[in-house]
Amino acid sequence: MEKAQLVVGFIRSSHGFSGECKIESASGEYEHIAKLKEVTLQHGNEKKEVKVESASIGSNTVYVKFKGIDSDEDIKKYRGWELLVPRKYCKPLEKDEWYISDLQNCSLIWENDPATSVAPAVVGTITDVLEGGAGYLLEVSLSESCTCISDEVKFTESGKSRTVLVPFNNEHIGKVDIKNGTVQLMHLWILE
Repeated sequence: MEKAQLVVGFIRSSHGFSGECKIESASGEYEHIAKLKEVTLQHGNEKKEVKVESASIGSNTVYVKFKGIDSDEDIKKYRGWELLVPRKYCKPLEKDEWYISDLQNCSLIWENDPATSVAPAVVGTITDVLEGGAGYLLEVSLSESCTCISDEVKFTESGKSRTVLVPFNNEHIGKVDIKNGTVQLMHLWILE
């Protein structure tokens, strides 16, 4: 299997007594998971490569039987583990969709006036994408060297660099350029 893999699902529970399990999709799509022949199971630093014996789609789940995992007791050991596969086996992306791993480590940039030739300011680095009640949130570690935001915003009272959450929607985020590793912030006030 390739080295660069993405999470496509999570083992939630056993299904029956023969080692079949319920898989929750990370994307909400299930067809691509049901077609997998081999996956890497991961929990923290532990990894296990397994072959898929059978898979069928249920209601908001995929029932999967892995070779060598033959009882409900065996499945309990893997509850909560992630399923990783090479990118080519993940759900195909549509327009304005990105994998979380592609957004991580992108620079969050702000342009005072895009018509000027002044380079955009890097206000922080995206460290993660979280699910919020109303949508996704970008977790951003603010840049200590950015001059377009005040020190009161950049640092905590103890002097550490702050981490903020920015709604990942059209009102707060402009152009996403994965190729160049940048995501445009529309309003500085959201960082306060």
